Amino acid sequence: MIKKLVKKIMPGFIIGWYHFLVAFFGALTCGFPSRKIKVIGITGTNGKTTTATLMAAVLETAGYKVAVASSIKFKIGNKEKENTLKMTMPGRAILQKFLREAVKAKCDYAIIEATSEGVLQHRHRFINWQIMIFTNLSPEHIERHKGFENYKKAKGEYFELCKNIHIINSDDANAEYFLQFPSQQKFLFSLNLDLLNTSLLKSREVLTPRVVFGENVKEEKDGLYFDIQNKNFYLPLIGKFNVYNALAAVCLGLSQGVSLEICQKALAKADGAPGRMEEVIKWPFKVIVDYAFTPNALEQVYQSLKPKQESQKLICLLGACGGGRDKWKRPVLGQIAAKYCDEIIITNEDPYDENPMDIINQVAQGTKREEGAKLLPERKELRSFLILDRRAAIRKALELAKAGDIVVATGKGCEPWICQTNGRKIPWDDRQVAREEFQAIYKK
Repeated sequence: MIKKLVKKIMPGFIIGWYHFLVAFFGALTCGFPSRKIKVIGITGTNGKTTTATLMAAVLETAGYKVAVASSIKFKIGNKEKENTLKMTMPGRAILQKFLREAVKAKCDYAIIEATSEGVLQHRHRFINWQIMIFTNLSPEHIERHKGFENYKKAKGEYFELCKNIHIINSDDANAEYFLQFPSQQKFLFSLNLDLLNTSLLKSREVLTPRVVFGENVKEEKDGLYFDIQNKNFYLPLIGKFNVYNALAAVCLGLSQGVSLEICQKALAKADGAPGRMEEVIKWPFKVIVDYAFTPNALEQVYQSLKPKQESQKLICLLGACGGGRDKWKRPVLGQIAAKYCDEIIITNEDPYDENPMDIINQVAQGTKREEGAKLLPERKELRSFLILDRRAAIRKALELAKAGDIVVATGKGCEPWICQTNGRKIPWDDRQVAREEFQAIYKK
């Protein structure tokens, strides 16, 4: 309560200076550790955590020691600890301390998920960014940034600070914006040659970039197959969007002198990030847990999981975050669910200081036929359930499922908490709850 009151009455420039000074003194007291290690930043709306995981695999397979600061964990060499802060890019000098520990452990690289909130609070300052990766961009944190353009500019600040190597998803509609920032080397990754044949490569006097193009993409039950420069790649993850994450990792490897052969080997044995398209139950139906909470990410998840046989159903559990965060997208998430799912369970996610049933009802508004009816496919029936208790909602999803169906729970991934009013946190794990409820239903 005190923190909220201070934010409300304190002028914005004073809060800004506070965060700036915290960042400076954090770097100072830690001895400016980023000067002694190669720091890699990954920014974008979706895919940062999986990309960080795949990049670490490539570098480690090449023989380097790597540290990773992501939304799910802090990893230094072989030591890992869970990120329980509910912040992808933490403040209060935590990043500087992380970098200091990585230097002490003699890591060669530190990979950091770089967020727009980090820019607003100057968490990106006093870090010597050597390599910056752009994954993709779609509307998110719009209220916080007061518009999409400001959100994009916040991401762009990372590229303005990093002058060495830029790695950019050229298939994204915002690629040209990120290409304008000067750097010594540029790498593009793409699955679409038509987009590469535009003026993108010639824009604004940029250096001629090296292009890593993925082709012949195949989605199979055991993972993804694709080619790069006539070399066959296998990635044991599901979801075509993960090919983009893999291409970014290959670009990073090539930028550091790692061969395509080593990249092949690394990706073929790579584990996915926990809670990202993670299959927690395989039989008699599949249960997938994913972190997707933006419209673009949710649609990609549903597109990847859409059953191939008419007899199979896609059963979707979703919600939306509270705390005034991006209220505009709540009915949009419901509309996307109505477009792809056969059964919809709308439930509690992280209500913070909002009434959770109000959030659920706002998501449910989007599932109504009159909401964007042109986008919704014809189907015999579409059932939706509004269930406040997330455990009961997961149980309902499992009870609805029959052999061959697919159940997907989104919005939480492997997050360890449900955040409620007055800073209260309830211990949680969608994956564990799904397993527990499955055992309770099928224990006979």
